[in-house]
Amino acid sequence: MGSIEAVCTSAEKGAVKNPVASALLKAEWGIDGDAHAGVWHRQVSLLAGESIDMVREKMPAIGFGVFGENLVTRGIELLGLSVGDLLRVGESAMLEVTQIGKACHNGGCPIKTATGDCIMPREGIFCRVLQGGEVLPGSAIELLPCQARVDLRPIM
Repeated sequence: MGSIEAVCTSAEKGAVKNPVASALLKAEWGIDGDAHAGVWHRQVSLLAGESIDMVREKMPAIGFGVFGENLVTRGIELLGLSVGDLLRVGESAMLEVTQIGKACHNGGCPIKTATGDCIMPREGIFCRVLQGGEVLPGSAIELLPCQARVDLRPIM
């Protein structure tokens, strides 16, 4: 089990996100008030704090949210996730992994220009919110067992 190191939001797409004290994840929407919330497959983005640490070796002043990530994790192997995996965040929120990686904005972001590399295209994880709840730094995050997916199917 890992934890949430930072929660970040922005009012506009393509902007650096800012750390916030907490956020409300809304089912089938995303983070309340975040520019990426909506009815689509990339409602919430995750990036490992361990990956950010590696960039900080070249750029020590890098803050949370600079890659456009909503949730910075620590202690969970994000790179081992697959599309369809389920994550529990905090006491009640549940996320489904829908995409791994993405293209950089405009073919090259300021981080890539400064460091020669940007980690979001390879290491960013994108999810949709299946079940809402509050998330804040220190919240737990865990990969749910495969059985959880079966348990979510509607009963007919």
